[in-house]
Amino acid sequence: MNIAQATPLGDDPTLFESLFELIANDIVEKGYSICPYALPENLTSLLLQHITHLPEGNFKRAGIGRAKDHVINDFIRTDEICWITGNSEAGGAWINWAGLLQNYLNKRLFLGLFSFESHFSHYAKGDFYKKHKDAFKGEDNRVLSVVVYLNPNWSAEDGGELIIYPPQAAQSSIIDNGKITVTPNFGTIVVFLSEEFPHEVLPALRDRYAIAGWFRLNTSIANNIDPPR
Repeated sequence: MNIAQATPLGDDPTLFESLFELIANDIVEKGYSICPYALPENLTSLLLQHITHLPEGNFKRAGIGRAKDHVINDFIRTDEICWITGNSEAGGAWINWAGLLQNYLNKRLFLGLFSFESHFSHYAKGDFYKKHKDAFKGEDNRVLSVVVYLNPNWSAEDGGELIIYPPQAAQSSIIDNGKITVTPNFGTIVVFLSEEFPHEVLPALRDRYAIAGWFRLNTSIANNIDPPR
């Protein structure tokens, strides 16, 4: 099935040029971008339908670290994840959209983004992810983090906010006491420099669904393929 035809998103980047330009400008000016209700509604609805119908066994306990360093740590995080592939209509449509964003940012900002990986995340009642970074300086792997929320009718009483800690608390109406609070509303997109911004997810008080993804550089050396294929 042709995903671009299956969902009325199209593969023309000009359809999303104003959104992509906003994200690019934000990255240049602040290092992060928060776009409420910005993911196309048909794509957001398709992703929500898909994630809520996935068999429970498809989700695995999330850990910290990669490959041989991967461990489960209930003190750090308690959510579950399911990696996204192009084998489903929803997964293919999402990867297609992320690819358009990747191409735009490479042309606009010369970032050299090489690949993209992402997973669905499910936070049940009480689940959390303590303060962390998605990448560390000098690792040259994850460059941009992308989060999209799939929660209709979310209220402040439901918890589960994303808290972002800017390296320097610049003057801004959305920065309060040195942190940025993002409510996980339906279709909201958050993009930030992976090395620069510590962040955490506060405990959710009901089921909370999202996508977390990372644009990566090609850091392959000799026979060591990174990112892995």
